[in-house]
Amino acid sequence: MKQTNSPTPIFIHACGFHSALGNTPASIQQRLSLRDCPSMEHAEGLLNAGGATIVGKVTDTLPSLPPHLLHYDSRNNRLALSALQQIEVNVREAIAQYGSERVAVIVGTSTSGISDGEAAYTAKLANGEFPSHFHYSKQELGNCSDFIADYFDISGPCYAISTACSSSGRVFLSAKRLLKSGLVDAVIVGGVDTLCALTLNGFNSLEALSEQLCRPFDENRNGINIGESAAFMLLSKTPSPASQRHIALLGVGDSSDAHHISAPHPDGNGAEQAMQKALTDAHLTAEDIGYINAHGTATPLNDRMESKAIARVFGQSVPVSSTKPLTGHTLGAASATEAAIAWYILNYDLLLPKQHCQNKANDIEINLVETDLTLNGGAILSNSFAFGGNNISLIFGVWND
Repeated sequence: MKQTNSPTPIFIHACGFHSALGNTPASIQQRLSLRDCPSMEHAEGLLNAGGATIVGKVTDTLPSLPPHLLHYDSRNNRLALSALQQIEVNVREAIAQYGSERVAVIVGTSTSGISDGEAAYTAKLANGEFPSHFHYSKQELGNCSDFIADYFDISGPCYAISTACSSSGRVFLSAKRLLKSGLVDAVIVGGVDTLCALTLNGFNSLEALSEQLCRPFDENRNGINIGESAAFMLLSKTPSPASQRHIALLGVGDSSDAHHISAPHPDGNGAEQAMQKALTDAHLTAEDIGYINAHGTATPLNDRMESKAIARVFGQSVPVSSTKPLTGHTLGAASATEAAIAWYILNYDLLLPKQHCQNKANDIEINLVETDLTLNGGAILSNSFAFGGNNISLIFGVWND
């Protein structure tokens, strides 16, 4: 896809991804194609009020951190490393080409190392002191970005963004600005969040968790499943000479409607604004979008307002689905998780993920993917909407010179 009079796109040189879908291209492609994910599993004993929920859990063995970086050791950083190792060759090539000071790190997260903190506080209550390996810094939001910079010995800009469920979408916006400003030549972007009792019980107190596999846009949808994930990409203004297919970030749109601390605007005003801004940024029209990966959390309010917003911008022609039944809602990592899914669809020419909506709700006005469909050369728009009305829309596509 090449747009007339458009700015140079931001090219994706590599993608590393580890979630309930797995951590290998074969596993991820198979589970996306079959719309089946065995790692979406019932979890017992995580909710203070009792009962069970379904979570998107990473079940593969995670790598150990190098000995000189063990002060960063946490499940969050080990999960991040498992995705980063998939793009390590590309990152080190960029560092060799541009210099460590010309490569940036921007990470989106909302839980950081909270699960390790929970375990440490449990040990303190039982034994009277924290474990010797625990330090509060593992819970800090910037811990993962600092770890990545130290792992690759990067001295360029390095920071974390935490805007709830749009966190790892905003990293793409920040990366684009850094690259366009000329401050850096490459950026490692992505997001990582791990399962922890804090978020599970928090969403349960909001009566937002489902005891079943979540059902976005369904008449009987009743809440979310929480998951864990790490997804990272290497971005640059120049395409990789080794790639035959140049996948790019074409546009980014953001908004902040601030309607309510946790509920979205009922008419999706902020969601509509973010999508329109992404189209404008990409110099595209609604007709250029071949698929929308919806935020689609399976809560009544979110799905209703997102459907309204998509219908106003795109009508009912663009196919839409939510992939959260395959990964869970990975919170601060959600945008990067679904960006990685977009990359997989574009890179491997996968069929669009089906919704398998048993009973489409009457308040849903969009065209859900229910049959085998391909992208047919269009671009992918991916939505993420967060508490406080912090919204982000990303557009990805194949760039042809």
